[in-house]
Amino acid sequence: MDIRQIDENYSVSGQIVPEDVREIAAAGFRTIICNRPDGEAGPEQPDFADVAREAEKAGLKAYYIPVIGGQLTQDDVDAHAKALEEAEGPVLAYCRSGARSTNIYGIVQQQKRG
Repeated sequence: MDIRQIDENYSVSGQIVPEDVREIAAAGFRTIICNRPDGEAGPEQPDFADVAREAEKAGLKAYYIPVIGGQLTQDDVDAHAKALEEAEGPVLAYCRSGARSTNIYGIVQQQKRG
């Protein structure tokens, strides 16, 4: 797992698997946000439901905000902003490479600043 810290409360990574969740919790994260649509990479990609089940067992909150690569919408940004408002941090967001999760966070922050 390649976790990259964006700020004190938000980090990103590429695709995680259910087995990573215990390590994520042990690293101090309290919330996971998935920005990758189920099935994007084919059948070898774990479904969000499997990650969410492990997150619940580990005491983490999990949000599913799938963003289609290159097709970020205002609805996606609004959903991400809402999740961040509700989320207990620190937050780990993931997608294929971490780029979508980084980009959507940057847009949320820009909109908060006006």
